[in-house]
Amino acid sequence: MYRIRLRRGRKGERKSFSEADYAALFDAAHQQLGGPLVVIWDNLNTHVSAAMRELVERRAWLTVIQLPAYAPELNPVEGVWAHLKRSLVNLAKKTLNELARLVKTRLKRMQYRPALISGFIAKTGLDLEPP
Repeated sequence: MYRIRLRRGRKGERKSFSEADYAALFDAAHQQLGGPLVVIWDNLNTHVSAAMRELVERRAWLTVIQLPAYAPELNPVEGVWAHLKRSLVNLAKKTLNELARLVKTRLKRMQYRPALISGFIAKTGLDLEPP
């Protein structure tokens, strides 16, 4: 599951997801998948905020696994972004909306390749069973 947030560079515009954005994403994923979620997180300020801890505590079906302070090799998303970036090499889009559509299309393609997703996770060597 993924959501894309377009940043247009306006003054005061948030650069990343807020706690409310994450809550909406998790609730939608839980609703669509109909089961518990396991989220692996780095230490982005939004991920470790008091508001986020409270949000996670209110959702019994949500398990968060926190990565060490700097460990990109343990983060499966790094593999996803590397794969996505390789597929965008030498492409030029005229508008931000065209680029966003292309990124969504490429992410959707990955979604339907379970072996690829499993490979990103396997590369980390992590055990994803909830503690």
